[in-house]
Amino acid sequence: MKKTFLLLFFSVLVSGAYSQGCLDDWQEAFEKRGAYSVSDDMHRKVYIHFVDGPDSYCVSGKARVENGKVVSIFLQYEDGTYELMDQKITNKAGQNASISNGISELITNEDKDHFHVIFVEKLKPKKKAYKTVGGPGDM
Repeated sequence: MKKTFLLLFFSVLVSGAYSQGCLDDWQEAFEKRGAYSVSDDMHRKVYIHFVDGPDSYCVSGKARVENGKVVSIFLQYEDGTYELMDQKITNKAGQNASISNGISELITNEDKDHFHVIFVEKLKPKKKAYKTVGGPGDM
């Protein structure tokens, strides 16, 4: 009984940590490497990170940006098609969400879903690293 409870506890703990990984991993990468500015356009490769209580998940999609703000979002299905999230989307202040360092601020739709838009193609590349060499024993 104790083993079952312990196993259940750790599986819930690990699944919760894994589900947060999508946004956390991208935030960490953007903090380390920085982001190119997000231009006003339709961005065809974004990830939408949904927050559902203690759980979260990411889906692929597209987002339209106007005046530096997210104005519309399209969610991608497994067959490659997209569907417009046909609801009003706003930040906490009831305005269009701004974008900082490649990730939008928290957005809410009319169904009270909470999510961030991650502009994955705006992540700057890794900095070059020197190639290390070994000693004479490696030759």
